[in-house]
This record gives sequence, structure tokens and C-alpha cells, in this order.
Amino acid sequence: MNHIPAQHPDPDDQALDGAYRKTAWRVMPLLMVCFLVAYLDRVNVGFAKLQMLDDLAFSEAVYGLGAGIFFIGYLMFEVPSNIALHRFGARRWIARIMVTWGLLSAAMMFVQTPWSFYALRFLIGVAEAGFFPGIIFYLTTWFPGHRRGVMVALFICALPISNLLGSLISGYIMQYMNGVAGYAGWQWLFVIEGLPAVFLGMAVFCLLRDRIADASWLSEAEKHGMQAAIDRDNQGKQGHSVREGLLNPKIWLLGAVYFCLVMGQYIISFWMPTIIRNSGIDQPWVIGLLSAIPFAAAAVAMVLVGRSSDRHHEYRWHVAICATLGAAGVLFGTLLGDNLWLAMIGLTVGTAAMISSLPVFWGMPTAVVGGA
Repeated sequence: MNHIPAQHPDPDDQALDGAYRKTAWRVMPLLMVCFLVAYLDRVNVGFAKLQMLDDLAFSEAVYGLGAGIFFIGYLMFEVPSNIALHRFGARRWIARIMVTWGLLSAAMMFVQTPWSFYALRFLIGVAEAGFFPGIIFYLTTWFPGHRRGVMVALFICALPISNLLGSLISGYIMQYMNGVAGYAGWQWLFVIEGLPAVFLGMAVFCLLRDRIADASWLSEAEKHGMQAAIDRDNQGKQGHSVREGLLNPKIWLLGAVYFCLVMGQYIISFWMPTIIRNSGIDQPWVIGLLSAIPFAAAAVAMVLVGRSSDRHHEYRWHVAICATLGAAGVLFGTLLGDNLWLAMIGLTVGTAAMISSLPVFWGMPTAVVGGA
């Protein structure tokens, strides 16, 4: 369980480097921007909270429940959404996901009561369910296993970039658009950061292709070679039933590990602006600027940790050490929140460690379950 087995692509597949490069440039930038916007729409409520709670007289408990109820809708509809994805095709379903969640995110500007807040957060979770696994499935139809890891890593790199840019943009909107046309800064925040998902959904529908055979940027020989590589990659793979998965203790262990990693990540995203404000900073733009620092560090750490894991063909200790440092950093930053710079040191270490563990973690399920 400690080492990632090396994979050796065959010469025929290596001859297709140019075709894969063209496909990566055609597909990955759009998917990365989509994930960037998706994550931004999940966590911008952390910045909206700075004004929203006072304007609507919401308590911290109302905010906490509303922020978290997103994941109930996401969890409940994850499997149905993926079933629909297989039925309607990844391109159409991913486009649908983005358009609906963008409209619902923008509708957050009309929240007036706790129940409307809960309802919209739940519906955003329902709308976004299936997005991440849908993207991973889409990549499996274009890239064989030994090439897919790089694509997934590039995709996940959008996470710290989203938080970095989102912190800067959110802080600016909250401070400089507050009161424009009679709307509060938090209302403008939801509209400006929600509607791009709608247009990106349209772009996904128009620009992506469902199958290698439909790729206009590839020659017929390249299409044939890439499809043959996918077919070879799928040969000999043994499927697992739902029952086998549920009875496999390794699946539950991996799920528990991922739950802890993601929980720590969202604690940071949902509460960092509040922690910084409680340290004595009250200008939204400055809060946004400071909130971007930990995610800039996370983007660098993600590359360094990923390279180390690849070089040593090891993931277990990389994930364990990053998770431990992440938990310690978040705890440190929270407990010392009265001191801005100590809090920032803790949050930066915690954010960088927690987020950099995610790409390495996604190397674990295939190797662990495949060896079960």
C-alpha cells in the first residue's frame, strides 16, 4: 500500500504524444476554468458572510447550517447524477450541471430568510452533484491510465488558484460594489461569481466532444491510435459490484481519509475570512488580499509535494504528513486568531499542507483497491 507501481506506456502510444498534447490543450484549460468557477461558487459564502449576517440578522448557527447543507444535497444526488451522466453523455450533463448551479448561485442574492438560505444552498448542492466524478469519467474516455494522472493533477491545480483569485475578487466586490444600484456587496458577489458558470456551461456544450471519433482537431490516424490506447487500457480490468465496494474495508478507510482532508479544506475556505476579520482587519479588500496568501503557498506546495510523491513512487506518508501538518496549522491559526500574523502563519501552513495532499491522495484508490 506504500508504493505506486510504475507504468510503462507502449511505443505505439508514445508515438501519439502530439495527439495527446493537442487534446490536452483543447480540453484541459476549459475544464480547469470550470472547476475554478465551481469551487468559487461553493465557498464564496465565506466572504458573503462578512456583510450578509449583519444585513439579514442571521446567527453564526444559521450560517454554519446553510454553508454545510450544500453537501447534503451534493451527497444525496451524487449517484443519480452520475447515472444520468452515463445516459445523456458527459458533455451534455456537465453543461447542464454548470448552467443550473450558476443560476442558483446567482439567485443567492435574493436570500432574505434563513429558510431561503438553506433551500438555495441545498439546491446548489443538488445541481452541482456529479460534477467532479463526471469530469474524471470524461478524462477516462480520452486519456489512458498512465497519461491520466497528469491531467487529473492539472485539473485539481485549479483548486488553490480558485481560492487565490476568488479571495482577491470577492474582497474587491464586497468593498467597492457595496451599495451600487441599491444592492449590497454580498448580493453583487453572488451574481458576479455565479453567472460565469452559466456561460461556461454553454461553452462546454459547444466546444467539447463526447468521443475521440468526434474530435475535429485530430487526424483519422490519431483518432484510431488514441481509441486503440483506451481500448487496451480497459482490457483485463475487473469491475467491482456495489456490494463488493461496500464490503471492502479499504474503501471505507479511503472514504474516511478523504472526508477528513476535505473537511479541513472547507473549514479553511468557509471560516478564513472571519478569522482574519476577528484579528482586527475590517476592510473586505484587505481581508481578500490576506486570504489569498495561504492559497498562493498551497499552489506551490501542491507542485512540490506532487513531484516528491512521483519521484519516490510513494503516497501514504506524503498524505499522512501533509494531513498532520494541515490539522496542526489550522488549529494553530484558529487558537491564535487574535494575533494576525501568528494566525496567518498557521493558516498558510495548514492550507498549503491540506490542499497539497489531495492530488497525492487520488493516486491511492486505484492502487489500493486494485490490489485488494
